[in-house]
Amino acid sequence: MPEKPLSAFGLLDKAHALGVGLVQYADNLPLEKLPASELDKIRNYASSKNISIEMGGRGLTVDHTLLCLKTATALASPILRMVIDGRGYEPDLDSIIQLIKDIEPEFANRNIKLALENHDRLKARQFEYIIQSVGSNYVGICLDSVNSMGAGEGFENVSEILIPYTFNLHLKDFSIRRVSHKMGFVIEGTPAGKGMLKIPALIETLMQNKNCQSAILELWTPFQTDLDRTVQLEDQWTRESMDYLIPIFKLIE
Repeated sequence: MPEKPLSAFGLLDKAHALGVGLVQYADNLPLEKLPASELDKIRNYASSKNISIEMGGRGLTVDHTLLCLKTATALASPILRMVIDGRGYEPDLDSIIQLIKDIEPEFANRNIKLALENHDRLKARQFEYIIQSVGSNYVGICLDSVNSMGAGEGFENVSEILIPYTFNLHLKDFSIRRVSHKMGFVIEGTPAGKGMLKIPALIETLMQNKNCQSAILELWTPFQTDLDRTVQLEDQWTRESMDYLIPIFKLIE
């Protein structure tokens, strides 16, 4: 961790400076641990800068998901993005489906959608099976453009399966290069528009699908020689990415 980690308020300041109107908090800034008074401050601060908030969490247990849902309500988030697995917690498909069925009425009552992020362990068809088995308009996908490579799946195949269920996009550009000794590949993040992700075509397809509500820039910034240089590179990539993305979204509007 850096000496002065970016706070929830600092992230809003950064978004405002970049001309961005939406911030999604996730498990690296676990807002569900904060008291209601602090959540009110974050929501009011975001509102003062004309920024909307989306809530995210990790670990799809009943208690933790409902706590994150309560936090999403406090922040006026229209979705709750959740990574299913947590530390020492990897439920099977039947357990996931039953758990979501049990808590789905709470999402419906609050008019908040559950967006399950495609992560390393499960394949796209398994996520599709979960969504279809639950059978609710309040349960869908947070589509990440790189994560499923950890399950041995390329994004073109993953997106074809999961786009119909996608509520939220994690827009993460990437490169794949062969290592110098030719015995393997490195998958690494890039600024948006500098990698292999076909961003304009992806956004156009999601717009046609009409279920996706938002797109979140996410960066896999490779570690540099020290943490300060890594943070500086991330900041540079953020600005480069927004310079690329904002004109695309303005064209769509």
